[in-house]
Amino acid sequence: MSAYIVGVLVPLVFTLLLRNSKKEKKRGIPVDVGGEPGHALRNCRFTSLVSTSWEGISTLAELFEQSCKEHGDKYLLGTRQLISRETEVADNGRSFEKLHLGEYEWLTYGQAFETVCNFASGLAQLGHKKEERVAIFADTRAEWFVALQGCFRRNVTVVTIYASLGEEALCYSLNETEVTTVICGSKELKKLVDLSGQLDTVKHVICMDANIPSAVSSVEQSGRWKITSFADVQILGRENPVDADYPVSADVAVIMYTSGSTGLPKGVMMTHGNVLATVSAVMTIVPDLGSKDVYLAYLPLAHVLELVAENLIAGVGSAIGYGTPLTLTDTSSKIKKGTQGDASVLRPTVMASVPAILDRVRDGVHKKVNAKGGLSKKLFDLAYARRLSAINGSWFGAWGLEKLLWNLLVFSKVRAILGGRIRFILSGGAPLSADTQRFINICLGAPIGQGYALTETCAGGTFSEVDDTSVGRVGAPLPCSFIKLIDWPEGGYLTSDSPMPRGEIVIAGPNVTVGYFKNEEKTKEVYKVDDKGMRWFYTGDVGQVHADGCLEIIDRKKDIVKLQHGEYVSLGKV
Repeated sequence: MSAYIVGVLVPLVFTLLLRNSKKEKKRGIPVDVGGEPGHALRNCRFTSLVSTSWEGISTLAELFEQSCKEHGDKYLLGTRQLISRETEVADNGRSFEKLHLGEYEWLTYGQAFETVCNFASGLAQLGHKKEERVAIFADTRAEWFVALQGCFRRNVTVVTIYASLGEEALCYSLNETEVTTVICGSKELKKLVDLSGQLDTVKHVICMDANIPSAVSSVEQSGRWKITSFADVQILGRENPVDADYPVSADVAVIMYTSGSTGLPKGVMMTHGNVLATVSAVMTIVPDLGSKDVYLAYLPLAHVLELVAENLIAGVGSAIGYGTPLTLTDTSSKIKKGTQGDASVLRPTVMASVPAILDRVRDGVHKKVNAKGGLSKKLFDLAYARRLSAINGSWFGAWGLEKLLWNLLVFSKVRAILGGRIRFILSGGAPLSADTQRFINICLGAPIGQGYALTETCAGGTFSEVDDTSVGRVGAPLPCSFIKLIDWPEGGYLTSDSPMPRGEIVIAGPNVTVGYFKNEEKTKEVYKVDDKGMRWFYTGDVGQVHADGCLEIIDRKKDIVKLQHGEYVSLGKV
């Protein structure tokens, strides 16, 4: 009994002392910057902005090549073997496709580098010129990443397009950027064929799948497009190698089209230096990220969060296993009953996510617990309440041996949903609810880093640190970014507000992108260069800064409307 008491009390006392010491911890501190007056912050651990964490590396192409040479025999890209596709008919007559997937098949860093070099050479042999642009229009998969790195190796700018993008926005994106080569899957190729008469500049289409749909033959016969399989491009490059044409830091790596929540999408121009700055900054936040880690990739690579994450993972020698949102867990909608989802097979240690996915995991667990009922539900509720009390700082929550006991008896089953080895989750793309954040902390036993950024800042902005267990905040500035609040008197937000300064959030640093493609007017509206040459992006979001230098998002300027009598009302709050 005495040993049990010691096991409980010692961690309690230690944690209490640690918590008290953390109350004084500064995460973001004031910094003197140019531009509009405001409340500016930098990361407390870095006196100057981080642009690269690798000596002599200034582009994504250089980072990838160096990492491949350093980690040659280690796994890099993993794809699950497709054993069978089956159609199940539900009681209501609806049909659903179910997949039986096998183990992961891997390319090592050395093999992946050879594949990238072959693809880069094949692209050149197809006649694609350096000054022409390539669009990648496909779901996230290993070929997407290979194509991206192949283009970087030839200093070809990549236009990224969501696989789910509508027809009008798709045509607009391809025509505006004057894309000559499109790389896509067979599903996306069918959509392109239907729009072929509206695409002005496309000459080549590279299909990632071996089976090219028969419907495309008419377009090919007309002479408008030359359609080649991904594998044939690699063979062509292997037989006719071409030297690399390396980019420099200021060269545009990606033109990323935003989802276009209002009107047609805008193409954000990102340089190699922009992306590398965010990759370097995030590396300082994730603890001990390295070659022992395994990353589960399933978010769209056309989104900046996933693009940065995969370049980071490849840069530090970790493995990337590809999955999909519909095959993620054993109970996902496309997984054949009795077979395993991606997470169970891969057993990742780190992953990026968006709140919608994490909410789905949480709701699924609660649904199962409620369905079981009885003692199982009472045990889960008790364990959850005890750990929640501890995380919220109570002396009388579950610490020490009791924490280990609950992890073993209750939460180990929940952790098995994502493979049982998750040690860090990065969440972005939308606000994460406090309930879901606490669920992840308790049930998965992993810290969750919530970030705030935009496509225009290349996913660089703020990021919560591992030891910050607060909810509702998005952390301190990343080491690559300055964060500044500026007054917005019309909305009633001032940096002089008490108890916390409030205002519109503007972001500066080497991660801030060049601007919008062929849209100088909009670029000048939201990008401004100060008297010190620092480039600032005006986000339109409203935030407040806590005493420790962490940011909280509280409003959005576009949500504020002026009524007839001059009153301002927040639609979001309504």
